[in-house]
Amino acid sequence: MEFSVNINYNQILKLIRQLPKKDIEKLTRTLQSEISSEKSAKSLEKLILQAPTWTDSDLKEYKNARSHINKSRVA
Repeated sequence: MEFSVNINYNQILKLIRQLPKKDIEKLTRTLQSEISSEKSAKSLEKLILQAPTWTDSDLKEYKNARSHINKSRVA
């Protein structure tokens, strides 16, 4: 079952102000936590998208170097 209510920002504030102080503090912590987790997810995504990438020649050089390292190990 789903229920939807259309209320504006001022109505939400009015309802929040009617809450006991303890519940307002709990709501504040919850909202701050959600905001910070969204920021960290966005910053991680930004970091990943801006990270350097290897070209085909870089990958080929890496594989060649790994191959030489693996062959030079004494088994």
